[in-house]
Amino acid sequence: MYAVIMAGGKGTRFWPFSRNDRPKQLLNIIGGDTMLQMTVDRLKKLKSVEDIFIVTGEDLAPMIQKEIKGIGKKNIIIEPSGKNTAPCIGLAALKIGRMDANAVMGIFPADHLIIGHRLFQKAITTGSKIADKNGSLVTIGIAPKYPSTGYGYIQHSTRRLKGFDSAYKVKTFAEKPHLSLAKRFVSSGDFLWNGGMFIWKVSTVLDQFGIHMPELSEHLYQIQELQNNGKSYSGVWDRISPESIDYGLMEKAENVHVIKAEFDWSDVGSWQSVFDLSSKNKDGNVIRGDGAAIGGKNNFIESDGRFTAIVGADNLVVIHSDDATLVVPREKVEEVKSLVDYLKSKNREDLL
Repeated sequence: MYAVIMAGGKGTRFWPFSRNDRPKQLLNIIGGDTMLQMTVDRLKKLKSVEDIFIVTGEDLAPMIQKEIKGIGKKNIIIEPSGKNTAPCIGLAALKIGRMDANAVMGIFPADHLIIGHRLFQKAITTGSKIADKNGSLVTIGIAPKYPSTGYGYIQHSTRRLKGFDSAYKVKTFAEKPHLSLAKRFVSSGDFLWNGGMFIWKVSTVLDQFGIHMPELSEHLYQIQELQNNGKSYSGVWDRISPESIDYGLMEKAENVHVIKAEFDWSDVGSWQSVFDLSSKNKDGNVIRGDGAAIGGKNNFIESDGRFTAIVGADNLVVIHSDDATLVVPREKVEEVKSLVDYLKSKNREDLL
């Protein structure tokens, strides 16, 4: 199997630490290494992985090449511009297909936290076998711990796939639900969180693009021809419409299976995720860096070099970087993205 890491995102919900020139996947958010380095190291431990590729933008490629250990320059696939996950995966499929048209490829986000290597390896090995044997599109689902409104969901059949004790036929994909619907999903017992990881044969996904995303498929064919002749494909790439792999392909395809993961997983999607994963003091506060929370509970402080304090308040997130300070209620951390949009509208490139 060839592993592909998608590392082109901006991580806007981690502002003010995540910036255009050093987004979330290149930050040490959890542990001593960057999220991307942790992902590379995790995949290198998998016995079934032949090689690892990283897909990213031109702006981040030099930094990734310099800072990420274990990935050579030839294994960095550069997108001329961000087009969401479907075109990104198509570009990687072309690269791997030139090496081995019958190869199995696994797709992994750059910024997820996974605990439990043996269980992770078991899930990926199972998915690889199903993709190779059945010609299926395989995804990894996470058993929900609570009714999250921040994740998409996968509904699956209750009958296991023959010969695989953790694999099921997918019934449908569901977008991020409102709370009451999320509660119904979790109580039903046949919904999993969408973990954003995929496994399939290169030939399978390219065929499925042809059926369900014919416009993208045609553009990929044109790119392949240009690559074969050593010519630039940026003009064709500019004509591609951005589309997610979930909406563009997975929700439409028929031969889709999900592996119910047994490992611990977090997409580390916001400062709330970091709060959830961090050790807390007796008042439920998390203090990272130089700071204090007095007379308040369940607060999160991340301070980069300056003493930062909360007095008499609960459930706040306070993030202090060298040039900006963020204060937001914990339940509204998802709205940090709207702040980044505001800064863009005010042309505050110095803060982006």
